Amino acid sequence: MDKTILVVGASGYIGSHLVPELACAGYRVKATCRNLKLLEKRGWQNLDNVSLHQLDLTEPADLAPLLEGVESVFFLVHGMNHGHDFIDIELQAAKNFSAALKQSDVERVIYLGALQPSDGKPSEHLLARKATGEILRESGKPITELRAGIIVGPGSAAFEVMRDFALHFPILVTPKWVYSKSSPIALRNLLHYLIELLNFQPTRHQIMDVAGPKNISYAKQLRTIGFQAGRKVRILPLPFLTPRFAARWLRLVTSVPTNIAKALIGGLGHDLRANGSALQSLIPQHLLSYDEAVEESLAHENEVVRSDIWGFDPDALARWQPGFGYYPKQAGYHLKTNATAEQLWRQILRMGGKEGYFYANYLWWIREWMDWVIGGEGLNRYRRDPDHLKLGDKIDSWKVISIEPNRFLSLLFGMKAPGLGRLEFTIEDKGDHREIDIRAWWHPAGFSGLLYWFAMMPAHLFIFRGMTHALVERCHAKAQEGKTETI
Repeated sequence: MDKTILVVGASGYIGSHLVPELACAGYRVKATCRNLKLLEKRGWQNLDNVSLHQLDLTEPADLAPLLEGVESVFFLVHGMNHGHDFIDIELQAAKNFSAALKQSDVERVIYLGALQPSDGKPSEHLLARKATGEILRESGKPITELRAGIIVGPGSAAFEVMRDFALHFPILVTPKWVYSKSSPIALRNLLHYLIELLNFQPTRHQIMDVAGPKNISYAKQLRTIGFQAGRKVRILPLPFLTPRFAARWLRLVTSVPTNIAKALIGGLGHDLRANGSALQSLIPQHLLSYDEAVEESLAHENEVVRSDIWGFDPDALARWQPGFGYYPKQAGYHLKTNATAEQLWRQILRMGGKEGYFYANYLWWIREWMDWVIGGEGLNRYRRDPDHLKLGDKIDSWKVISIEPNRFLSLLFGMKAPGLGRLEFTIEDKGDHREIDIRAWWHPAGFSGLLYWFAMMPAHLFIFRGMTHALVERCHAKAQEGKTETI
């Protein structure tokens, strides 16, 4: 095929699955993202028919070169991760892109929006999705808007929120919206619709619902997830609880990025039923039932550790268990310094063994004794070489799973705990200064994994702050401004 397809929002959930599917189908693909590093980590630049482009639609920019030679566009961006002002950001991005479309030779746009409720006022998130479609239609280009609800697949934010609800608590105390209905669809089915739409050339705007085989309640969806994972989900609905109230404790319940989870929860107070007859008539396919889609999704969730992030490490793969949170919790400390990258790296390489961990070593030793008490090997202190590290090396109970000299070190957590974790050291050279970041990532194993994470967080934040400052002091350099970050 010689058609060039532009995917706007290629680093998002749907975009990250759609780009390789388009490439395999023979299309030339331009993949865009605000942070180009996220796309480069996927290795798409090694494909002959995929090119990567940085694009921030919130900044005034000349999009003409990017749109040149493009026949069709997939518009998959949303602003949910920006926080409380995501509505304005999302709509401004749509306006900027719509204006560029008007001046281009693009023949059509496929926009993935959201189902709209038939009862009551939609949430801000759903209203923004609808308004984005209206803004894109102002370009004058034929816009095919697909309105979808929950996408069932590993990593889908809406699905993972429900999965965390189902697996993290013995009893779910929920608002009454738990009996509202929606029409979840399997990721595989949605991707088929998106790609097959490229075989049609619309001459007018179209709006079609994306529907799974049935409209089913959120309570039924939660119980199905629990059943597939071998857990019984008990639901206690309370009429005075609201979705807004439920969103306040999302940070504790789920590892899905909080801004995204809050926006999604806001749309659960309505029935989001879909009528997929128009799309199904246009593109017939076998639709997976919700049970089948959940089973398929859970079977592929170990792909989160079968990646560059975990270095495809066999120990990480062996330790991953069904029920671990797909999205990791994280806590770290970020510090600016005038130390060179080489100086910082030399100090990091000396970590562990007799040298210890630079700061509050007594806390590290306490944790190692705790591991020994429950049958772990935390007291086995080991360094192959006191000054050098290579991939696969052991540092006491840690294992090197990724290493980039003067830039990055990732260690697999080896002690006994309910979940899977790693510790990362990142150095960024900003020209006039360097930034050192020490951060823990944790995929909790259900409720016990969450309890462990929050119990350890005060110690993590105390230690990481001290470690970054100690590293800088060892370099005989100055620390500038630092900040604690948790998700």
